[in-house]
Amino acid sequence: MSRFTTDSFDALPAHPDRVGAHRGPAPRGRGWIVFAWAALATVLLVGAGITYLAVINNNIQFTDAFGGSSSSAAPADTPTPTPSVTPITDGALAVTILNGTDNVGLAGRVGEAAAAGGWNIATMANASSTDFATTTVYYEDPANEAAALGLAQLLGGVATAQSSTFQGAALTVVLGTDYAGPGVAAAEGEAPVEDPVVPAE
Repeated sequence: MSRFTTDSFDALPAHPDRVGAHRGPAPRGRGWIVFAWAALATVLLVGAGITYLAVINNNIQFTDAFGGSSSSAAPADTPTPTPSVTPITDGALAVTILNGTDNVGLAGRVGEAAAAGGWNIATMANASSTDFATTTVYYEDPANEAAALGLAQLLGGVATAQSSTFQGAALTVVLGTDYAGPGVAAAEGEAPVEDPVVPAE
């Protein structure tokens, strides 16, 4: 039997140290690189979501470090002012003046002052009560509100109210204990003339 010449491949160790395929050691810092990429992707997704909501709703505001706002909200609707009624003097309307105090002749003196101011005074009389508290100009028809305000202004800015209590006159003035307008006092040396009495409505 022939023998072959011994070479380097015949001199193998009995127990080799490495058997099979082996990988090299993993490079350091590879885990941080993966975390950084994940964080960057999260930031990009959140930013895209906020931008989308801002475009859709147009309501998002970003406040800067100084307390300012990078976008302004839509201005709130301002309430529509209620139209005001301009006081007028209407000499065509019949006016009744009732004295609701114990000041003798007050209705007559106030009636004269109102007539001098351009008003049509139809009746001047005492009310059945002499302790009426608040002087008020009453009107039944809402169309006469401006005239009621004009008469109230002439009498020193007294109150006005809509009421159907008084019939027969477009405007009815009930003089109360608070009245301090024209005619509140009789002229010096003038004897007060008592007003006639009318039944309370």
